[in-house]
Amino acid sequence: MFCLCVFLQLAALERQIFDFLGFQWAPILGNFLQIIVVILGLFGTIQFRPRYIVVYTVWTALWVTWNVFIICFYLEVGGLSKETDLMTFNISMHRSWWREHGPGCIRRVVRPSSPGILEDYSYVSVTGCIIDFQYLEVIHSAIQILLSLIGFVYACYVISIFMEEEDSFDFIGGLDTYSYRQPPQEHVELKPV
Repeated sequence: MFCLCVFLQLAALERQIFDFLGFQWAPILGNFLQIIVVILGLFGTIQFRPRYIVVYTVWTALWVTWNVFIICFYLEVGGLSKETDLMTFNISMHRSWWREHGPGCIRRVVRPSSPGILEDYSYVSVTGCIIDFQYLEVIHSAIQILLSLIGFVYACYVISIFMEEEDSFDFIGGLDTYSYRQPPQEHVELKPV
């Protein structure tokens, strides 16, 4: 579980960095929650706390749903459009960092020639990308889904183990007089001391 949590954390941190660079606030919030819940799930595994692992499994289902939404968003499934400001909560016009800085992309800044437009405003032209930014975002989400599904299955397994151990636990000096390992004896031999 520890190695899986490390992979989940590294993937979420990598994604968090690039979402911060693109000022995409909705994914930043989701990544932050993912990081916190993975830590909680790891803590629950180490400390034998099944409730924390249940929280992790519920979050994992939500996380997979969020990543499926991101895939649909960037592939423009249904009425979704990657050109909207949905990922920035309509606060700014920022887009994915990969849009201008993807592998092989040549970024060219063109200053507007109209006299009424502010000096700071410029148009960015991107050409020569090896892979388009939306496919990079889809790959990131697909990796998150794959790791999360593995984590979900493993968390369900750990929960079942913890529940089995909890059911089979015999308290020392508990209510039952016989252990489940030894058959009850009919006659007890007394020996003098």
